[in-house]
Amino acid sequence: MKSGLVSRAPAARSLCCRISLQRDSSIQSMADLSPYKIIAVATTFSPRFMEVLAEAKRIRERFPADLHLIYVGERNEETANKFRNVLTELHLPPDSMVHYEQGDPADAILRTLAREKIDVIVAGALEKEVVLHPFLGNVARRLVREAACSVVLFTKPEVKPKPLRRIVFVADYSDHGLQALKRTLPFAAAESCERLYVIRIITTFDQARESIRVNARRDEKPRAEDEEAAVEEFVLSAGATDVPIEARCIRGNTGLAASDFVQSVKADLLVVPVQKSAEAIQQLPSNIAWVTDVIPCNLWIIR
Repeated sequence: MKSGLVSRAPAARSLCCRISLQRDSSIQSMADLSPYKIIAVATTFSPRFMEVLAEAKRIRERFPADLHLIYVGERNEETANKFRNVLTELHLPPDSMVHYEQGDPADAILRTLAREKIDVIVAGALEKEVVLHPFLGNVARRLVREAACSVVLFTKPEVKPKPLRRIVFVADYSDHGLQALKRTLPFAAAESCERLYVIRIITTFDQARESIRVNARRDEKPRAEDEEAAVEEFVLSAGATDVPIEARCIRGNTGLAASDFVQSVKADLLVVPVQKSAEAIQQLPSNIAWVTDVIPCNLWIIR
């Protein structure tokens, strides 16, 4: 079957501060329906400070929730004023919680995510303003590998975010994967997504493992013959949607074939569902582990 469109560390201290003002009641009622209750943004006073916070605002508009800011540095009048001013300028709640942390930036952010039970963290993906290759920065890499919550990384954040027109979703057929797709569909619709690609990554290793399984059970047919149908069935099981969806099987020697595909369709966002783990390192599927180093576009890890 051809793939195609489917209809439908050392001890460190922390400090948090809230500027007390009344919260918008309409946002509160919408937040009750959101899968995310607390959205955090990793902030620094870098050249991209405003841009990353603006992208966090985009995520909060899609998933109404409390907004927390995580800042690794001292709290003083100057930093408090900077946060107050930028929140006001971006029309974000001026009473948003700001967590002032000390220590290694990645350690401090991860510690805060766990302590505050954050549902999703938004951050910039790259450490430098201009890079020749889209490699993850150290903090972003550790968030992908170690955060127990969902992670959204932006490679080129903007003060006025552009719609995410082309989105690639990596299917794994699990219950978590299905729920992640259901979460992605309304997000894609809100972004006026022109095409949502739901892909199944099949590496040479996957094919070899399948061949061994079939040889051991000669009464079964290779699953690879039905992979295209399985992807489409997975998409249909997520329910009706107006978002144009294209189901694809991506085959290659390694998972990097998926990275090539993401770049070939000029995707704006790559969505990867990953099961939560009790381990310190959150293991990504082997065919998608490359995203901890190379990031072809904005990335949303759904845990």
